Amino acid sequence: MAFPQPQGPYPPHPAPRRTNPLAIASLVCAFVFAPLGIVLGHISLAQIRRSEEDGRGIALAGTILGYAITGVAIVTAAAATLILVVNRPSVDEALVSPTIVETSQSTTTPTTPSSSRVPAPQSGGLPPFSPPADLGANCTYPTSAEPAAKNVDPPRSGKVPTDPPVVAASVMTNQGPVGVELNNAQSPCTVNSFASLAQKGYFNDTHCHRLTTGPDLFVLQCGDPKGDGTGGPGYQFADEYPINQYSPGDPALRQPVDYPRGTLAMANAGPNTNGSQFFIVYQDSQLPPQYTVFGTIDQTGLATLDKIAAAGTADGSDDGRPKADVVITSASLD
Repeated sequence: MAFPQPQGPYPPHPAPRRTNPLAIASLVCAFVFAPLGIVLGHISLAQIRRSEEDGRGIALAGTILGYAITGVAIVTAAAATLILVVNRPSVDEALVSPTIVETSQSTTTPTTPSSSRVPAPQSGGLPPFSPPADLGANCTYPTSAEPAAKNVDPPRSGKVPTDPPVVAASVMTNQGPVGVELNNAQSPCTVNSFASLAQKGYFNDTHCHRLTTGPDLFVLQCGDPKGDGTGGPGYQFADEYPINQYSPGDPALRQPVDYPRGTLAMANAGPNTNGSQFFIVYQDSQLPPQYTVFGTIDQTGLATLDKIAAAGTADGSDDGRPKADVVITSASLD
């Protein structure tokens, strides 16, 4: 039996439909930059509906992946922000207060606070001075826990006059002169100690060991014969202005105020631990009012300080040994 032969040619196979190129781009971009994958996915889906091209599944995959990856990124960023807010240091933690810093010799380091993360200062600067009733009535200089870095007798104790109100002094350094006006009317016990140390040559040939260059603290710290921030005269004495303008325990003592350019103040290792180390403010700085202010620097001294500060620190950080070696060659009363 003969089978019938097909009549005419077989019908041709239909041509394959083109895959929409934006669908492929959407899927690729979902892994590279998810938001762009979302945009391209929506555009390709719209084009596929009009042109009947292939690639709808690819476009859907790119769009869905883009949304998923973007959502994960948003949730992760929100969680990280929440963690940072919750773990933000409180005011007490943010201030590296004048606490004791242990060294290998178990000595204390008089210092000023770190400038990092300092809270906003109170309005205005240092408080107006109102002399306490017992100002200068009984200045005492008891022995400190640490031995003297350089042998020196403590100043005389007892009543210290507040007149004259200002005592002129000169601090000569290898970088230039620093003229000082000591405020005897505000901080007589501190001026008495500084004058005694100067007259006995305690500061001669000592190095200024610390320079800070911001962002909130701009000081040069000196007065340690060891030259490393751990030395003192072997005695200590009580805080004066501005600490004595606040009630004990006043929260304002922890809030920074502006210590203006030219301020001369004592470094310390806690309340009533003043010794020989002092710091000079060469640019307005934010500090809690826990450092006894006892003088100001004249314009010649500020020019010397500006030159030292311009050289920066030895290691290029914002807190360290001055790059320009600063040596106090002599200190005396005028």
